[in-house]
Parts: sequence; structure tokens; C-alpha cells
Amino acid sequence: MNHKKLLLASGSPRRRELLAQLGYDFDIVVPNVQEQRQTEESAQDYVLRLSEDKARAGLAMANSDAVVLGSDTIVVLNEQVLEKPQDFADARRMLLQLSNTSHQVMTAVTVVSADRQRSILVTTEVWFKALSEQEIEHYWQTGEPCDKAGSYAIQGLGGRFVTRIEGSYYAVVGLPLYETDQLLHEFL
Repeated sequence: MNHKKLLLASGSPRRRELLAQLGYDFDIVVPNVQEQRQTEESAQDYVLRLSEDKARAGLAMANSDAVVLGSDTIVVLNEQVLEKPQDFADARRMLLQLSNTSHQVMTAVTVVSADRQRSILVTTEVWFKALSEQEIEHYWQTGEPCDKAGSYAIQGLGGRFVTRIEGSYYAVVGLPLYETDQLLHEFL
């Protein structure tokens, strides 16, 4: 399918599975990109910058004829970015904020080659049921929320909190399939 070498600039097992689901052959590089929102940076600009930084860093690690895909996903509630939790108290705070309301999950995808770069942003609205303290504590004890933006995984046990979504389920998981496939067709 590919004429050029495709690299996924991510250590995420979810992104690896989703890209494989599209039928692409690819290798993985894991660039070291600092994920810190800059002052006055909007949530959209932040997630786009991270995906671009990851793709460009991946290209720097590869040979010049590679095509590199970088991506990042953030959870946003009232313009506040909910990062990965530091500890249980942080996860509890986030999950209580998400309880019985809706929030946005923004996933940016950037594809770069030696001579071009294109990015897309997919925003999905996600609604949560009301969460009890006991549900939050039990969920934390599973270990699942520890490395997830917003402290939950829709594709895992956290999916039981989601009452509805409007947009791309796969973008919430970490890589919007349709949009990623369309973008890659421009490069490969």
C-alpha cells in the first residue's frame, strides 16, 4: 500500500492499534516532546502544536524519505485542559468535574515529510453520567486512569461513564480513523 516509509511518532499502544486497523505498514519512533501548555495558548493551538512537534521530532529521527504521523489528544472542559492525573486526588478532581456534564476531546493529527506538513483537528463532544465517590475510587484502583488525559479511557472501563458522544469515537480513543486515512492518502 505504501510507497514511502511510514513512521508513527508515538509510544501509544492505542494509536498503534488504530493505525494498524487502517491497514498501513509502519514503524514506530518515540520522540521526546515536552507536553506543557504555554501561557495564553488555546486548547486547540496546544493540541495542534503537540502533534506537530511529535511529527517533526519523529522526522528528525528518521531518514529523509519518510512520512511521519504525530498525534495528541487532550480533554477540555470550559477551556481548561485536563491532562494526565498526577495522583488519585488529581484524578478524583477531574472526574468530579466531568461528572454529569459534557466536555470536548480534541485530537490533532499531523503528517510530515521532507517537503510538506498537514494537520487536522477533530473535536468530539462527550457526555458523562453523574459519578459517585465510590465509582471514582474503584475506577482509580483499576489503574486505567493513571496515564489517560482527563483520567479516563472510553475504550476501557471508563466507557461505562459515557452516556453519549457527538463526533468521532476513534478520536476520543486517540486517532480519528477517517481523517487520518484521508490525510495519509495525500502523502503516500
